[in-house]
Amino acid sequence: MARLLQAPPKFLPTEWDIANKMQCASTESQKSRSERTIAESRRLLDEIEKSTQKTQSDVNKKIEQRQEEIKFWRQELDNKLEQIVHETEVLLTFKTRLEKSLESCKEPLVIAQKCLLNRQRRAGIDLVHDEVEQELVKEAEVLQGVIALLGRTLEQTNEQIRLNRSTKYNLEMDLKDKFTALMIDDYCASLTNNTPDIRYADNAVKTEGNFVSPEDWIDFSNINVEKADKQRNNSLALRALIDSILSQTVNDMRKQCEMVNVAFRNRVMEVKDAKHKLETLLAMRQCAALPSVGFVKVMNETASQEKNIAALRKAIADKEGPVKVAQTRLEARNHRPNVELCYDTVQYRLISEVQEITKNIQRLKDTLAQAETELKGLRRRQLSLEEEIQLKENTLYIDEVLCMQMRESLYINSF
Repeated sequence: MARLLQAPPKFLPTEWDIANKMQCASTESQKSRSERTIAESRRLLDEIEKSTQKTQSDVNKKIEQRQEEIKFWRQELDNKLEQIVHETEVLLTFKTRLEKSLESCKEPLVIAQKCLLNRQRRAGIDLVHDEVEQELVKEAEVLQGVIALLGRTLEQTNEQIRLNRSTKYNLEMDLKDKFTALMIDDYCASLTNNTPDIRYADNAVKTEGNFVSPEDWIDFSNINVEKADKQRNNSLALRALIDSILSQTVNDMRKQCEMVNVAFRNRVMEVKDAKHKLETLLAMRQCAALPSVGFVKVMNETASQEKNIAALRKAIADKEGPVKVAQTRLEARNHRPNVELCYDTVQYRLISEVQEITKNIQRLKDTLAQAETELKGLRRRQLSLEEEIQLKENTLYIDEVLCMQMRESLYINSF
C-alpha cells in the first residue's frame, strides 16, 4: 500500500529546461511547416484556379469553334438540300413532259397501224407495196422507236428522281443530326459555374465505341455534299438529254408524218389519173363535179363492131338472092335439049357468078367470125376496165376517205 502511494519521480531542472526548449523548438517547427503548407496551398489554389479558368475558357472557345463548324456545314448542307429539292421538282416536270409525250405517241401509232390495216383491203393489182405503204411502215417503226426511247428515258428519269430523293434524305438526316448537335453545344456553351442544373455525371469521361474522329465527321458531310453535287449534275445532264430527245423525236415524227401525207396525196393523184384514163377508155362519164367526156375507145369501138357485125350478117343474107338466082338459072339451063346444051358465055358467066358469090359469102363469114371474136374481146376488155375502175374507186375510198380523213385529226404536239 505504501508502494502504491509512492510519489512520482521528480525531474532535474536541466531536464525541465531541456523539455521547455524542445517544446518551443517543436512548436516553431510545426508553425513553420504550417506556414509553408498555407503558402503552398495558396499558390496551388491560385494556380489551379487560373488553370481551371484557362481550361474552361479554352473549352468555351472550342465549343464556339465547333458551333461555327457545325453552322458552316449546316449552311453547306442546307444549300445542297435546297438545290437538290429544286432540281428534283424541275425533273418531275420533265418527267411529266416525257409521260405526256409518250402518251401522245399512241394515237399516231394507232392511226398508222389502222391505215396499214385499211390498205390491206385494196384488191387486185391495187394491193401494191407502194410508197405510201413504205412510208406508213417507216412511220410505225419511227413511232415504235420513239416510244421505246421515251420509255427508257422515263425509266432513267424515275431512277434519277429516286437517287435525288435518296440524296435529299441523307442531307436531311445529316442536317437533323447537326441541328441536334448544335442545340447540345449551344446548351453546353450556355452553362456556367453558377448554372442551377449542373451536376456530377458518372462515367462522363468514358469514350464510347461509336465515337468518330473529326476527320471522319468532316468526311461524312463532305461525302453527302459531293453526292448531292454529283446527283444534281447528273440531273442537269439528264434534263438536257430529255430536252434534246423530245425535240428530236417531235421533229422526226412530224417529218415522217408529212412524208406519209405527201405520199398519200401523190398516190391519190396517181390513182385518180389512172381511173380517169380507164374511164376515158371505157367511155364512162365522170361525176357531176367534173367535166363530161365523150363516148370513145372501148364503148364506141364495141358499138362500131356491133354495127359491123350486123352489116356483115345483112350482107351475107343479101347474097342469098343473087346466089339463088344464079343457081336457079344454071339448073334451068341444064335442061336445054340436045345441042342447045351449049357451054356458052352465059353458062360460063353463070358458073363464074356462083363461084364469085360463094367465095364472097365465105369471105363475109370469115370476117363475121373475126368481128364476133373481136366483139367478145372488146366486151371482156370492157368488163376488165369496169373491174379495174371499181378497184381504183375502192382504193380511192380507202386512201382518200378512210386514211387521209383519219390522218387529218393527227397532230404532233411539242412537250
